[in-house]
Amino acid sequence: MAAIIHHLSIAGVALLLVWTIISDFRTYTIPNWLCVAVALLAIPCWFALGLSPWPDMAIRVAIALAVFIFFAALFAWGMMGGGDVKLIAALALWLTFSELFEMLFLMAMIGGVVTLVFLMRHKAIRALGAPQIPYGIAIALAGLWVLVKPFLNQSGA
Repeated sequence: MAAIIHHLSIAGVALLLVWTIISDFRTYTIPNWLCVAVALLAIPCWFALGLSPWPDMAIRVAIALAVFIFFAALFAWGMMGGGDVKLIAALALWLTFSELFEMLFLMAMIGGVVTLVFLMRHKAIRALGAPQIPYGIAIALAGLWVLVKPFLNQSGA
């Protein structure tokens, strides 16, 4: 039963992340309900994985809070959107420390590509003002990769 809950939780968060990509691409926003749903789906997954409330779940919450504070500072400096900050923190609830760093690295790499594409698009259509970058695409793709990777690598290698 635990394996089924785990797999359904991962499938649910994967669908939410795909929805996030579509939403951010279309509207340049990440709805709060998506971030809340990503965060709440982590809870049944924790129990399915056999994490104990103390210290396992508490550590994940503490790390997510630290991630939120760090990225909220970037938001305060105008470097990130609020939805981006909430999504990163919600995804942090799902990840081990090493997976979080993998996600942040991938997020930066994918985010660089997304930024270049949208800057080139902005210039090509000769749009006025500063370009908007839907960075939620990079966050969601990185999170999706890290969460789904164990299911893709079934060879044990």
